[in-house]
Amino acid sequence: MPALRLGFVGGGPTSGIGPTHWHASRLDGHFELVAGAFSSAAAINRSAAATYGVAEDRVYASFDEMAASESARADGIEAVAIMLPNNLHAVASRAFLAQGIDVICEKPLATTLGEALELEQFHAEHPSVFVLAHNYSAFPMAREARAQIAAGTLGELRLVQVEHAVSSGVEPAPNSVAKPIGWRADPAIVGPSAVLADVGVHAHHFVRYITGLEVSEVAADLATLAPGRSSDDNAHVMLRLGPAVRGQMWASFMAAGHRQGLKIRVYGSKASLAWDQEDPDRLFIRPQHQPHYVLRRGELWTGEAALSATRLKAGQVEGQLEAFANLYADAAELIRARRCGRSPAASARLCPTLADGIKGMRFVDACVRSQAAEGAWTRL
Repeated sequence: MPALRLGFVGGGPTSGIGPTHWHASRLDGHFELVAGAFSSAAAINRSAAATYGVAEDRVYASFDEMAASESARADGIEAVAIMLPNNLHAVASRAFLAQGIDVICEKPLATTLGEALELEQFHAEHPSVFVLAHNYSAFPMAREARAQIAAGTLGELRLVQVEHAVSSGVEPAPNSVAKPIGWRADPAIVGPSAVLADVGVHAHHFVRYITGLEVSEVAADLATLAPGRSSDDNAHVMLRLGPAVRGQMWASFMAAGHRQGLKIRVYGSKASLAWDQEDPDRLFIRPQHQPHYVLRRGELWTGEAALSATRLKAGQVEGQLEAFANLYADAAELIRARRCGRSPAASARLCPTLADGIKGMRFVDACVRSQAAEGAWTRL
């Protein structure tokens, strides 16, 4: 099938996430980047287009101009990837949804729950595909963990421990070693909780994705640990997942020495499992009264979901870029299915959507209200 015509909003070559999106979108030949509004700075915008091989007449000064111009072209973009600061996610998404262009958006969905709910209503009136870039769920062994829990390997679920703790905010000011978190610590841009908007929503989605459970209540302690910072940079959150399952989340910018730092442990009545995104090819299964064992990516006894997301044979390292490419492959299947009027493949239905973004914003909102109530249990 011909590649889907893709546009970028933000995501220039010097951005933190742009090159990952570019390589991932190209890995399977599902997308071709043909247009972009990469930066509000004209020189950077032109330079990004040249690096990515985008024609000069398909480079735009704003996403509004891009949405209007591309929708009027016979060869206009069919999908857009939005990689802007948080406060522009919803407004940029609306600009493209209004033109019938499918959207792949970086998390979080919006800065506030109210803004997210307005986007949900707008999307209901302009029902294009909407994929939210919770890419960690596209790792093969994350999908295997989900399948193991669904198959009852762990028995009745009881406890969940999840963390996404990074070191990007340890130094509050620029230095020669670490790049500061910049706008990600500005409440005017990210919303009422900086750390939850950046890494907490990833951890929240990951718990939901792996366990199949929804977070119903939270008790949150949000703290600012870096001197002089105006936003929170550390969160400890107790979780209630339905009536019987309890959990804890640690989300932080202050974990010195950590890089990605996404880990999950799930405990049931018969066994537990553990997965670490920095060691992504191994899923640890620990039965209560049997030998412990390790499932490795690419082995034939893993399930269909893991095998369908596996790209290299067992023993050859696979990771972040391939997982992001799995997300783009799922997005392509959803887009083609919508355009052809057919049901998408089962694997594509695992893709995080706007509905997941709404649940993420409900989680952030509840944590902020819990913090304001001195950590009281607060319903989503």
